[in-house]
Amino acid sequence: MTDDVIVVPNRKSAGKGVWKDLLVRPTPAVRHILIACLGIHFSQQASGIDAVVLYSPTIFQKAGLKSKNDQLLATVAVGIVKTLFIVVGTCVVDRFGRRALLLTSMGGMFLSLTALGTSLTVIDRNPGHTLKWAIVLSVTMVMTFVATFSIGAGPVTWVYCSEIFPVRLRAQGASLGVMLNRLMSGIIGMTFLSLSKGLTIGGAFLLFAGVAAAAWVFFFTFLPETRGMPLEEMESLFGSYTANKKKNVTKEGKEVVEEH
Repeated sequence: MTDDVIVVPNRKSAGKGVWKDLLVRPTPAVRHILIACLGIHFSQQASGIDAVVLYSPTIFQKAGLKSKNDQLLATVAVGIVKTLFIVVGTCVVDRFGRRALLLTSMGGMFLSLTALGTSLTVIDRNPGHTLKWAIVLSVTMVMTFVATFSIGAGPVTWVYCSEIFPVRLRAQGASLGVMLNRLMSGIIGMTFLSLSKGLTIGGAFLLFAGVAAAAWVFFFTFLPETRGMPLEEMESLFGSYTANKKKNVTKEGKEVVEEH
């Protein structure tokens, strides 16, 4: 009778190898994946969602809602809209694809932030005047911003980043994205009031609109569609942007043919 020899891998050295493959000497595909993951997490928070969620009463007060009850009701409405559209986004992500939802979401966020920043600036420059159209526009754009965020950038960020890394690098790569996400969330939460005092509250949201515009360009350039791709083949979508676009078109064409 022979004894079976079990070789136990050195977990410490294996972990070092993973970090080296991820950060020190990544392949072009892994580098692209890491940039995509960090970029999407950064964009999700740097576009100002936590500023709206955490400081809704302050925003509505600046927008012209003087009653505490009105501010409270509007804040509750923000939470309801956020929850409803997260559910919608989760239900349609496999139908419309990650890339399409992210681009639509960030485009809507840019438009709503631009309109919100403009209306708040108009209100701020006309003290003593009740501009009903600007008040209505501000409240509507807050709801629109939350809705467009929640249907795409909110839930899809987590879906996209959880599936693009190779299995060996997934835990470490995804953890870097989450770390950046939480870091940006804290920075936005802690600096929004100072930012709104320095730039005015309208200026702060116009700054967020600029971030959203840059994020849309980043998504369009760096993020291939991953819908329907097996996790084992995901890495093949990354590394060469021209090739990625051709692959996406070809793959989508095949899916359309199959559906018909």
